[in-house]
Amino acid sequence: MDWQGQSLAEKLMQIMLLGFAVIAFGTGYLTASFQTMILIYAVGVVLTTLVTVPNWPVFNRHPLKWLDPSEVEKHPKPQPSSNVNSKKKPIKK
Repeated sequence: MDWQGQSLAEKLMQIMLLGFAVIAFGTGYLTASFQTMILIYAVGVVLTTLVTVPNWPVFNRHPLKWLDPSEVEKHPKPQPSSNVNSKKKPIKK
């Protein structure tokens, strides 16, 4: 799952859970049944989990391109310089 896919999955999860919560509350209120409300919301949580947790192809539309090991050897990682810490401002009294 790529970064955009993670964002899409999170937004989809929030929308679905909120939608099922509103539907469950409305149905439970109209039928005066707490059990019905909990059952509808539980089904919504299971459906939301089945839609957002697996790595569906829709969540992997923008895959990351990693460097080949040969490219990594050609471009070594820069080493931090020790001069960065020595640049301190003088303390005025």
